[in-house]
Amino acid sequence: MDTINPFKPHLPAPTTARPLLGLTVLAVEDSRFACEALRLLCLRSGARIRRADSLRAARRHLRVYRPTVVIIDLGLPDGNGVDLIQGLSTAAPRPEVILGTSGDNFGQAEAMAAGADGFIEKPITSLGLFQSKILSLLPAERRPEGPRTVSMEEVFPDPIALQDDLAHVADVLEDREDDRTLDYVAQFLSGVARSAKDAPLQNAAEALARKRAAGQPAMSEAAVLAGLVQDRLNQRVAI
Repeated sequence: MDTINPFKPHLPAPTTARPLLGLTVLAVEDSRFACEALRLLCLRSGARIRRADSLRAARRHLRVYRPTVVIIDLGLPDGNGVDLIQGLSTAAPRPEVILGTSGDNFGQAEAMAAGADGFIEKPITSLGLFQSKILSLLPAERRPEGPRTVSMEEVFPDPIALQDDLAHVADVLEDREDDRTLDYVAQFLSGVARSAKDAPLQNAAEALARKRAAGQPAMSEAAVLAGLVQDRLNQRVAI
């Protein structure tokens, strides 16, 4: 169901061309670039999508709406998505499908232990894999009848969304560079860079994450990362 309204009319039946028709997906995702990919995937699949960019926004949304599928990024600006997964997994009523997502595959075990039904590693760009993952976790009556061709289509998010993510990181680093901020920036940019296939940015983000995980000073890694972010923002302005 989409909302808590018990008088909602019958949902449209899915088809082989639009196998997620009638579903509402809540994407709990702070990256605009990643969320744009999810929007395109939902659009091509027949599902509606709503977005929450933090745990607080997600909880506010869930007080009003009841999405069918919730896709939760593990690294959010105000906490760990695992906490939301744990709460939703024991909620009544419970969303039909709860998926964890992250640019780090080691988050899968944590998400599943918290009660997620599945996990999708970023970047999420394959239409066929996206549809198959959700359909495999839905009850039979939610799935389209008959044979279905698995699409090989890939989606390509708008580059403007990537620039929004980079500008967000630049603002965060300008405001403060405490330990929590550096951890968040490393996680956030690692996923964004992987989705954008930006190897230098990904390597720099992962280098910062390694130093932070080892408890070592990481100011030089943070400076390199901030410089790469600014270079990409400047390139966009020049274009």
